[in-house]
Parts: sequence; C-alpha cells; structure tokens
Amino acid sequence: MRRPPRKPSTLDPYLDYLQQRWDEGQHSAKILHEELQGKGYLGHYQRVKMAVAPLRRGLPLDEPSARPPSPREATRWITTHPGRRSPHINDCLPRLLDQCPELRHTHDLVLRFAAMLDNRDATSLPRWLNDLADSGLAPLAGLAGALREDRHAVAQGIATPYNSGVNEGRITDVKLQKRLMAGRASVPLLRHRVVLIAHLRRRYADRPTLTPR
Repeated sequence: MRRPPRKPSTLDPYLDYLQQRWDEGQHSAKILHEELQGKGYLGHYQRVKMAVAPLRRGLPLDEPSARPPSPREATRWITTHPGRRSPHINDCLPRLLDQCPELRHTHDLVLRFAAMLDNRDATSLPRWLNDLADSGLAPLAGLAGALREDRHAVAQGIATPYNSGVNEGRITDVKLQKRLMAGRASVPLLRHRVVLIAHLRRRYADRPTLTPR
C-alpha cells in the first residue's frame, strides 16, 4: 500500500536552504534551527532535527524512508530462490546488500551452498566450510564448526536425493500434538493423532498435481 503524501509543513519554504547548508558542511540541527529562525522560521527545533535525520543516513531531505526489513524478512529474502522472489524483493535486496557488506558476504555464501544443492556436487564443500569459518562473522564461524563435525552426513545430503526431512516432519508432528493437548494426552491418544496426521499427509502428497497445458 502506498504511503499517503506528507502534509504541508511550515518548514517547507526552508528545505532548499537546509539542503544547501548541509552540502556546505553544516550538520548541526541546533545551528541550522538558529539560522532558520534568523530567516523567519517560527517552528520548533525538533522539526528541523527530524527533517535532517534522513540526510544523516544518506536519504533525501525530509522524505519518509521505507521500513527496513526485519532480520527474519532479510533471511527469507536471501534464502529464497531468485526466481521465486517477488519483483519488490528483487528490487530491494540489492540495495540492502549494498548497505551491509557482511550481509552481502553471507548472501554470496548462501548462493554457493545453494549451487552445491542444485548440482548435487559436494566437492567444493571443504572450501566452502573454510570460507564460512574465515568469514569474520561469529555465527557463521560457529555454523562451520558444527557442519564440520558432521561433514560426511552433510556431503551425503548434498550429493544424494535422500534426506531426513520425513523423520523431522514426524518429530514436528509429535511435538505439535503434545503442545496442542497441553501435556494431557495419554500415549494411546497421542499415537492415534500422530498416525492420523501421517495418513493425511500421505493422502495429500499422493494426489496428482495440476500442470499447465
């Protein structure tokens, strides 16, 4: 949804002067406010401070900026296949990566790992793990250590079509049902509900998918 236009402000006649003084090197909102008062501005100091705040972030003067993505949204943008991203995300992601070199480096590592999965080729896994450990980012270095401990299973997961996704799904089903029953379910009832969900999953997984003509 488009943001409604900003309402007129008493500061509007002085925006060009603010931009000029900012370009000349005056970045103190207090001094700028005093200068505007000398030119007839009657507004509050806080309005001037808010107006020049975008300039400190490299944005246009006094224009509302888009809400930055949350960490969860940025993660989804990076891990989603480019062909499945919306045009909006494909437009915003490069700008986000330009603002954060660490995020760009992470994005490149994710793309390299995705290429291994697409090609089912784990030959470059050791080098990728080294680059992950040497990234200078503590969470990625920790991930590299954990993957190295189970690198043979990781390599098998990359190079073969087999994975533990079904087992993980069943475990998730058990945990979900236990939470839904608030710990009050007996073992027979819990087993019945989990088996029923497994049956429903298999039923819908076996249904034919529609393909475009």
